[in-house]
Order: sequence, then C-alpha cells, then structure tokens
Amino acid sequence: MAAEAGTGALERYEAVIGIEIHCQLRTASKMFCGCSTEIDGAAPNSHCCPVCLGLPGVLPTINKSAVECVIATGFAIEAAIAPTTRWDRKNYFYPDLPKGYQISQYQLPLASNGRLTFETSEGPFTVRINRAHLEEDTGRLIHAELDASPGGRPARRVSLIDFNRSGMPLMEIVTEPDIRTAEQARRYAEELRLLMRTIGASDAEMENGQMRVEANVSIRPRGREEFGTRIEVKNMNSMRSVERAIDFEIQRQAVAIDAGRTIRMETRGWDEARQETYLMRPKEAENEYRYFPEPDLPPLVAPPEWLAEIKARLPELPAARRNRYGTDLGLSAYDAAVIVNDAAATALFEGALAADTGAPAKLIANWVTGEYMRLVKGKAGAGKVNAGELAALAKLVADGAISGTNAKEVFAEHLDTGEPVARIIEKHGYRQISDAGALGAAVEQVLAANPAAVADYRAGRDAAVGFLVGQVMKATRGQANATMVQAALRERLDRAE
Repeated sequence: MAAEAGTGALERYEAVIGIEIHCQLRTASKMFCGCSTEIDGAAPNSHCCPVCLGLPGVLPTINKSAVECVIATGFAIEAAIAPTTRWDRKNYFYPDLPKGYQISQYQLPLASNGRLTFETSEGPFTVRINRAHLEEDTGRLIHAELDASPGGRPARRVSLIDFNRSGMPLMEIVTEPDIRTAEQARRYAEELRLLMRTIGASDAEMENGQMRVEANVSIRPRGREEFGTRIEVKNMNSMRSVERAIDFEIQRQAVAIDAGRTIRMETRGWDEARQETYLMRPKEAENEYRYFPEPDLPPLVAPPEWLAEIKARLPELPAARRNRYGTDLGLSAYDAAVIVNDAAATALFEGALAADTGAPAKLIANWVTGEYMRLVKGKAGAGKVNAGELAALAKLVADGAISGTNAKEVFAEHLDTGEPVARIIEKHGYRQISDAGALGAAVEQVLAANPAAVADYRAGRDAAVGFLVGQVMKATRGQANATMVQAALRERLDRAE
C-alpha cells in the first residue's frame, strides 16, 4: 500500500496543500429564484422552477440573505469586503448543470485576503484565505442499476438527475497553499465548520452535502520553493476522511516520484471502503471555463452602512469565546474547546453562568463537559436540561449540601424528566450528612464491620482508608460528606486502643 511504502520518502518531501470548501448557505430560498431550500427528504425534482432549471427567457434575481452570509463570513475571517462586486458565468457542460454554465464570481469576489487561526497538535496555526465568493449549486446525479426485465432484457446502469439542489446558494472559500500536513487540513476544516455554524451562515453538515471539502495536494523536495504538480482530491465525506485522504495522497505521490513516474494534474476521488484515492478525470485548466461577466445581473454594490450592520450582528466567534473562557473564567484549553465546539453545550454553560447562583465557573464547566456530554450523547431528551437548575445543583455541590454521587443521580433524573433539582433532592432525601454525631455513628459501624481493613491501615497500608470511606458512603446512600468522613476515619483509626 502507498501509505506504508511512502513513509520513508516523506522525510525528503514536503506537502503543499490548499483547501477549497463549499458550504450551502442557510437561507429560505435558492440563490437566484424563489424555490425553497428545504429539500431534505423531498421528492426528486419537486423544488425547482424555470429559473433554477435555466429555461429560455428567465431572469435571475439576487438572494440578499445569501450575500449577507458571505459578507458575515468575510468579517469573521478578517477578510477585506469588496464595496462593489460582479457576477460571472463559469461555462462547462455536465449533466447536473442544467444551464450549461454556473453563475459564480471570478475576478471580484465578495471577500478576499482573510485568515483563520486554529489549534493543532503542534500549537496554533494560521492559514491565509484567498477568497470567499458566492455561486449557485448544481443538481445531483444518482447512479443506479435497473433490474433485468421479465422478458429477458439484461440489467442496465443508468444515471438519474435530481435538480432540487440546482440553484442552492453556495459559498466557496479558498485558502492559499499554506497547509503542510493532513492534520492541519482537518483542523482548518473543523474550525471553519464551527465558524459557519456559530455565525448562522450554514449548518455545514458534511454527511448530507451541506459542506464539501476539496484539497489541492502536491509535494516537493524539502528546501525547494517551486511547487509540484497539484492533484485535486474530492468526495471526502467526513473530517476523518479529509485527513486520511490527504495523508494517503501525499504518500502516494512520494512513492510515484521515487519510482520515477510523472505526476499529472488530475482530479481524484476518495474511496472510503478501500482507504485510497482513485482517478476521476484529468483536471480542467482555468481558461477552459471561459469566464465572462453575467449579462443578466447588475454589479452588486455594498453601502458602508449595510456592511456595518452585518458586522454588528456577528456573535462572539469561537476563538474569542475559547480565549475568554480560559483568560476570564480559568477553564482549561480542553474544557473550553469541548464547550465551544458544541452549540447546545455552549448555550447550557452560558445560561448556567447567567443564573448567577455563585457556583464556580470551573465546576459548572466540569458538569457540562462531564455528566451533560455523557448523558446526552445520542439522547433526544437533552433539551430538558435547564441551565438555572444545573447552576443551582453545582452550587449545592460546591457548598457541600449534596454529595457528588447523589448530585449525579439528581442531574440524570432532571435530564430525563425536567423536574426541578430541589424537588428531586427532597423526594429522595439526598441532603448531605455533615452532622458530626451522625457521621461518627456511621464510622463506628463500618469500623466494627471491617476489622481486616482496620488492621491493614494500622499495618501501614494507607489505601485501606479509601475502602472504608466507600463503605461509609454506601451505608449512608452516598449522603455523607466524604471529606468529613475521611477525617473522622483517620482520627478514629489513629486513636490508641
């Protein structure tokens, strides 16, 4: 396999990677017509009209919301926003492109010269972003096999076309060739997906085609400035596939060059089952698209006050939120990343902080990244968690009014039923026992019932205390104050008989 054979060769070569990402935008209607974008589960060819089918005599109109999504993205990636831009026709003939051309932006994109910084295993890394522009999506080809007919006609392979996706608003974001490893490529795609979801530009689900990642990969001898021949890699349907496909392609090219073979510019697909890339077609040169200005759409002018309004609507961005959680709230980089990467977890954490119960932010974060994330994984009832109730529970734990064990049971029941924390605690009698007399009686009972553990402790085996604490907690149904229990046990065990 190329991945195995190329390991040594990679010491002599450096990868040069650029990423192109297409995101379907979160709008109610398509890019240039009024057809609905709610196409998931819809019957084939049920969401299309003369405009998105490119029938003669129709005229497109610009979707303002889609333009705003791209401008908002431009601000989020620190790009320059063009005050005036225009539309271009990108000409190519493919079955899923009904007009024979795609309305896109070529020379004057809406946003250019941006950047995005993200974390990798080797620390922060910044990728320059060449452009973010608007275009319309194509239809979808479905390849199928027709069964053999009863009359003896053999089975046939056919290609069907669903034009529901044709004309959907699509944003293309293109990086400079700054990326050097498959991991950097994956982390960039993950950070951009999080950014799109945070600003509301796209749901960016790779599994259903809302976000499509394409990589231009080449290698060159280390120390050389000149780029190698680039290969475009498509059909990567998950973040894991992005990393694996690019890593495979880097090593495949290294093996080919070492064997004296010529790398030719081409488009390759990723075969998830076989874990390898495969040839799709020779790569088109840019001049083959025969770009020219779109005659049916006027130039787009973005007044300064409109741009200022869009920028003002931006929420706190992921990088800024992670930094605030670490700097202002004392969260670890891991906890901050886990919370920020999940919209529901972020909302729960922010809501619990806003409840202002006095519970430490770090303790609330522990509950969100721990019990919450564990319990809601694949669970439909996650929405029943009330941020104020979580904050109240965390405060009770911090004050020692309820044990950690019982608090987990309370939280699980609250998640399942939505019942208030105080009512659950009252119903089960979960108030923590901190009375010295009551704890003393429980300690004496446990010591009397476990003479072997007592002997172990007095023989110098300190771990026996942990066992005895567990027995006291069990005897009190988890309600005893564990800190007080351990202190009482040590005081009693160290006392001379």
